[in-house]
Amino acid sequence: TDQTSQIARKAGAKTLYLAKAGYGRACLAGVAGAGACDILVFLDADGADFPEQMDRLLRPIIEEEADMVIGSRTLGQVEAGALTLPQRFGNRLACALIGLFWGYAYTDLGPFRAIRKTAYDRLNMSAKTYGWTVQMQVRALAKGLRVAEAPVDYARRIGVSKISGTVKGVILAGTYIIATIFIECARDKLAVLSLPAKDQKR
Repeated sequence: TDQTSQIARKAGAKTLYLAKAGYGRACLAGVAGAGACDILVFLDADGADFPEQMDRLLRPIIEEEADMVIGSRTLGQVEAGALTLPQRFGNRLACALIGLFWGYAYTDLGPFRAIRKTAYDRLNMSAKTYGWTVQMQVRALAKGLRVAEAPVDYARRIGVSKISGTVKGVILAGTYIIATIFIECARDKLAVLSLPAKDQKR
């Protein structure tokens, strides 16, 4: 309704229409629409992320140092007011839980990220809404992918966020993210238990 797709097409972008809302659904549709490629890059289009910093995410993958690179806003420069207190708290809590369950200390669930397409295909991503980012990060660990973080800057977004800009959005997003972590942990543990005893390493 705000002419985003028309403006994007005029600028040369390929756009997709998705009737049903959902962050994860949009990412799944984007991957499907991208077709054959080597590396997938995800970022928000609200002006908060800096596309010109994409090389920070791509370089470790191109140089065979990582399969997935998360753009960490915590390690970069954040404009005042760009991240709300609930966002900061939620990020810390989610990252702490991931560290507790999977032993890897992420610093952020940043939306700006890159992943090798063949690595992405191994994750069998399924989250349709707010759990998308955290599901990708924990499944990458569960699959043994080489993960890394790179500092990226973050600015105040254009417009009002449907998630961080409303109390309902903050509660829903936080609930989905934490629930996704526990669901993925249970899924991972059950997968290990279903292996023959001689193959169980955890």
